[in-house]
Amino acid sequence: MAMTVDVVSTTAQLWRGDATSVVVPAANGDLGIMTGHQPLLAVLRPGTVRVTPESGSVVELDVAEGFVSVDEDAVTIVVDSAGTRRPGSN
Repeated sequence: MAMTVDVVSTTAQLWRGDATSVVVPAANGDLGIMTGHQPLLAVLRPGTVRVTPESGSVVELDVAEGFVSVDEDAVTIVVDSAGTRRPGSN
């Protein structure tokens, strides 16, 4: 079972796909999100978003401030800006 993840900035879509988990840099510490997570709205601090797609390597994006919204296995991450995505290392 997967969740749909959208990572967007104010100017572009940065990543979209189905994932099994996401870790975001929430204001009070890193927050892990998996399928079936309760609805959530949280403020993000600068840090790294890590998305584990259903297939393929973990995708990492360095992000500035923003927010994350979770609603019925739909995760939307909106950030002011993001660095180059880095697939690979865990």
